Formats: sequence, structure tokens, C-alpha cells
Amino acid sequence: MSEWRVAGDIVIACNCDWGCPCNFQARPSRGKCEGGWVWSIGEGHVGGVQLGGLAIALYADWPGAIHEGGGRAVCYVDDRADPAQRVALTRLLRGELGGPWGIFITTYDLSGPEPARFEVAPGGYDTCIRIGDAVELELQTMRNPVTQAAVHPEMVLPEGLIVKGAKLAASRVFRVRGGSVQYAHPGQYAAFGPFAYASA
Repeated sequence: MSEWRVAGDIVIACNCDWGCPCNFQARPSRGKCEGGWVWSIGEGHVGGVQLGGLAIALYADWPGAIHEGGGRAVCYVDDRADPAQRVALTRLLRGELGGPWGIFITTYDLSGPEPARFEVAPGGYDTCIRIGDAVELELQTMRNPVTQAAVHPEMVLPEGLIVKGAKLAASRVFRVRGGSVQYAHPGQYAAFGPFAYASA
């Protein structure tokens, strides 16, 4: 297995209520999970292949909680990746090297990855993402339901699989049109923060 490390920023969105109970070992808000992640790699490598400046994404549809499996998923690689980078990113997404993808691959049938243009405009609570024609995601702050004041909660997950800490947000727009995985969940859970994974 190749030695590898990737680190950067992640944006998360799904169909759950704000905060997402899955982060706290509870069942999804609506009994099933529809969501995924965009990883913008700031620096990293698989073996001698450098991956800094590229992005990948994966969106899934599970009929129940993630760990119960039975899902289907689609994934995307940055179309700026050269052939060697595309192979390395594919190995990550397909779980061949470990990391969170090595666990998730046992819970869904994965199609792709498809090369796609990633348009990521990082802006904290105003982050906007487009992945080809397949994914649209825009974040917004959560708001107090009584006063409508913006609120800015954060979570700390010492044992977190995807992130160890993140800022919580809501989706203004969240739409996925990726073959067998299609849904729209505006106004639901979103989060953003740093990630860092490496081979054991």
C-alpha cells in the first residue's frame, strides 16, 4: 500500500436537521441519509504523486443509517488532475488506501469517479460550490427561530472520522443530480472545517 497524506478543507451537507445526529452516534433525522462531502486538498500526496490544489467529492444515498449499508454513491475528481493524479484520487475515493473512504466503501455501491469541473468559492458561511452540472451547494448561517439572529455554533469531535472539529451552517442550496443519486435538501445541515488523513 502506498504511503499517503492529504489535508485541506471539507464542506459537508446532508438531509439531516442542523448539527446532524450522525455526528453524535444517533440515527439520521429522517431515518435515512442523503448527503456527502467536498474535499479541497491544500497539500498532500499518494506515493510520489502530489495532489495539492485539487478537489474530490462524494455524494451518497443510504436507505437508513450509514453503518447499515445498502447505499449507492457517486464520486467526482477534479478535471484539472493529470492521469497520475486521477489514478491516485480514484484510489482514495474507492477506499483502496484507507481513510474514511476505506470504511464508507463497505456501505454503498460506488459509481465513478467522474472527472468534473470544481468551482469552489470558499467564504466560510457564504461558501459556494459547483461540480459540473451535478452538484450545487451554497451555505448560509443558521438563524435563531425566534429572533432570526445569525448563530455560529461549532462542534468538536475528538473521535471524528471525517473531521475532528467544524463550524456548523445550513444549506441555502443543496442539489445533487448524479445519475442514480439525485436529491435536493435546501435549508438542512451543512458544515465546514479542516481535514487531515494519512496512511497508518
